[in-house]
Amino acid sequence: QVQLVESGGGLVQAGDSLRLSCAASGRIFDNYRIGWFRQTPGKEREFVAAINWSGGSTYYADSVKARFTISRDNAKNAVYLQMNSLKPEDTAVYYCACAAGGSIYRTSQVYNYWGQGTQVTVSS
Repeated sequence: QVQLVESGGGLVQAGDSLRLSCAASGRIFDNYRIGWFRQTPGKEREFVAAINWSGGSTYYADSVKARFTISRDNAKNAVYLQMNSLKPEDTAVYYCACAAGGSIYRTSQVYNYWGQGTQVTVSS
């Protein structure tokens, strides 16, 4: 079992930055992957970014590439999402998720564990 807890959300203005944190507990193996997804009311959960727990390979949605950076600290069992140049369309609940192996990273269905989410609101 893996438990995930997100933090760092809040209300910011367009152009500001935020860093989200995902604290993981439980057994996390090298072939696991941590992803960030976001969701707004009435819409499906959307892939944002992902990182492999071992090698650190990263993946991004086109909409956030060059603005967001995902990173991990294995010693702290934590994954971060640095979000720069935020836009109002980035407003959503952001979820941290863990996939136990596999190579697919954009699809929410492959993720086995989820956090409770943290709200990010970007005002114009």
